[in-house]
Amino acid sequence: MKKTLFVLVLLSATGAFAQSFGGIGSLNSQQNIPYVASHPAHASYAPMASEQSVLGTAGVSMAQGVRPFSDFPQPAEISLGAAARELKKHEPAKKSAIVWVNQ
Repeated sequence: MKKTLFVLVLLSATGAFAQSFGGIGSLNSQQNIPYVASHPAHASYAPMASEQSVLGTAGVSMAQGVRPFSDFPQPAEISLGAAARELKKHEPAKKSAIVWVNQ
């Protein structure tokens, strides 16, 4: 109980200290109007620039065609009945040794 009270008082004192010496109370209330520099050269008409590569190599690699489905390994299909029998084989979850009855 004493530890809980001590922690509560410590947190309250920390909050009061933060409100009085820092945070919103210390902000300047004067307006801060941002200055945006104008760049008229960026808004003028100009012909489109040539294409530039962003890759490290300047070469272009292309491929054509479709890979056959057999290139991708697929698991063997099993029937629905076989899957049900496999699930039924697993032992059920162990039950609790103690049974509580409320009376």
